[in-house]
Amino acid sequence: MNNPMQLEPEVHMGAANTAARQRWLCVSLHDVAPPTWPACQRVWDAVREVADIPLTLLVVPAYHGVSSAQSGFERAMSAALAAGNELALHGYSHLDPHAPTGAIDWMRRRIYTAGEGEFCGLSEAEASDRLALGSQWFSANGWPLMGFVAPAWLLGAGAWRALRARSDLQYTSTLTQLHLLPERHAIRAPCLTYSVRQAWRRPTSIVWNTLLARLTSSAPLLRLGLHPYDAESTTIRQSWQRLLEKALVDRVAVTKAEFVSRWRAQSADRREPRVELQTC
Repeated sequence: MNNPMQLEPEVHMGAANTAARQRWLCVSLHDVAPPTWPACQRVWDAVREVADIPLTLLVVPAYHGVSSAQSGFERAMSAALAAGNELALHGYSHLDPHAPTGAIDWMRRRIYTAGEGEFCGLSEAEASDRLALGSQWFSANGWPLMGFVAPAWLLGAGAWRALRARSDLQYTSTLTQLHLLPERHAIRAPCLTYSVRQAWRRPTSIVWNTLLARLTSSAPLLRLGLHPYDAESTTIRQSWQRLLEKALVDRVAVTKAEFVSRWRAQSADRREPRVELQTC
């Protein structure tokens, strides 16, 4: 696995200096689709218990084969967008269609991701087709599209090539970084996220995220990645609510698209090296 070089903001004079020192928080809600929407709304309500902040909704066009092109769901997404939130493309079906190629690959794609790492094993052509279908659905609804996030943050070499070939996508993200497209700039962006599929993972997630929040407290950009069932367990919900509340003390909450726009404005006068992109 390649480790891309991590880039952090440089300090500038005057107003740009103040902006560069600002610390940011991006909260994303994953797996947004008609089958998961009621659970997603409960998570969103739990976020609002802490603060009414903009979210990046990661929307799946055909979650587990169920089309998201349903009028009620599309109206809800349009309303979320009109309220100041962002809609980003999150895979296409959220299911990995290919067989793993070894023991480690099997662990990653069948155990860690429960078979949902859709863009890990796709060829460039397959990834391009799925990106195009998702983009067309966004366009049909009049939704702006700046970002794509692969299910489980897993991107194979073919998916990376497909992403760089698209002019309508401005960013993607992995578990530890936010990548600007097509420049291939990687911005350090640790992500707090919980695993709730098995009961034994829940207390482990709480301990790990509490520690990670402390270790990354100085990072310019921190992300909180929430999933549809992160409000079902009281202990899990209260854990991420505490971390969210603490982060908002000295961070500004923005959508990923807003962060990318601000970063580009601050970086317009500098040249930064390209980095090698991390593949699954």
